[in-house]
Amino acid sequence: MSASHPGASKPLAERHARVTDGFTSVADRVEDWDAPTPVPEWAARDVVEHLVTWSQGFLASGGVHLRREVDLADPAAAWCTHAAEIQELLDSPAAEDDFTHPQLGTEPLGGIIDRFYSTDVLMHTWDLAESAGVPSGLDPQECEHLLQGMSLHEQILRDSGQYGPAVPVPPDADGVLRLMGFIGRDPGWRASR
Repeated sequence: MSASHPGASKPLAERHARVTDGFTSVADRVEDWDAPTPVPEWAARDVVEHLVTWSQGFLASGGVHLRREVDLADPAAAWCTHAAEIQELLDSPAAEDDFTHPQLGTEPLGGIIDRFYSTDVLMHTWDLAESAGVPSGLDPQECEHLLQGMSLHEQILRDSGQYGPAVPVPPDADGVLRLMGFIGRDPGWRASR
């Protein structure tokens, strides 16, 4: 166990709560879970399935096993169940514990959830919102800050296969669209449906 900064995970827990609340607000407005999304070959329900199953496998690889069974037949309910369980982890003393991932090394659990999972939720909020035709509610400044950090590691991110080629965005695009273009989303996707 490691807790070099007791309470350091509180801001990470607060960020997770805010980001997942934003995703939940979008999920509550989805009328067609089979609608296409900006992610090729994904329907809206696949966004939820990805976030749930990817994070379960990611955490399990470091010995953290989520307890709750998630029924993906009801994506909105599955999402709420899953997000609540991740929030419980971040609100608990376990967030300060060392987490060792086979490829990423060791760092506090809260930090690794924030860096990989909470950030993934934020980015996929846009996908789900575009699919549903509703506002994403994402903060352009937060997205711009995230983009600046990711840009420092662009080649590593591209080589990971997790992101497509960057898509050009208009010069006056805000931080949300700039981030989406960077990770390979077409900011004009909704208009082209």
